[in-house]
Amino acid sequence: MTSIFPDVTISTDRLVLRPFEEADVHSLTEMMRDELVAAWTTVPVPYREADARKFILRQARALRMDGDGIVFAVVEFLTQRLVGLLRLDHTDWRILATEVSYVTAPWARGEGYASESVMALAQWLFHDRKFERMELRTAADNTAAQQVAQKLGCISEGVLRNAWIARTRTEDGGWAEIRTDLLVWSLLPEDLDGLPEQLADAGGYAPYPDWLHSPR
Repeated sequence: MTSIFPDVTISTDRLVLRPFEEADVHSLTEMMRDELVAAWTTVPVPYREADARKFILRQARALRMDGDGIVFAVVEFLTQRLVGLLRLDHTDWRILATEVSYVTAPWARGEGYASESVMALAQWLFHDRKFERMELRTAADNTAAQQVAQKLGCISEGVLRNAWIARTRTEDGGWAEIRTDLLVWSLLPEDLDGLPEQLADAGGYAPYPDWLHSPR
């Protein structure tokens, strides 16, 4: 029998992490059309509402039901506005390890939403699901994502050379693919000891421009 993550909702003081709904199609489309999202992820370019609908109604559900991971819509608690996406993928149920990736909407960057939501997800993953490892992979030039990993207490484990293909704008306004290295980070349950309190004492989650991390 395949292990799967439960269909749950996770809350923080400012955010709600919940399953995507068909009503999110338009908001997801707008978020994924951002140029930085196109540069650092593998989303279709241009991103259309049909892509968002396929992701919400088919791909996200299949990811969970196949036991590979789970997808969360990240919304503001007060406004219910979609501010990001969290995804667990490449889950290994034998060693209880998984990989996290995230996207933050352009209008929500600079508020610390990525670090806050990933922290909440890690606490749920380690405390409720008894996982032993969460991994992040950041492109070498994605310094914002690296700052988030550092703030969360992730440990840098090394570099996968030439392991990712990013996109860059061309002079004619199109896109070209470029190879880049990936930095591997890990977070273990013991790495969270005292970290939420330290973040609160430091003024919360706002200092870093945690806009995007989605290496694969």
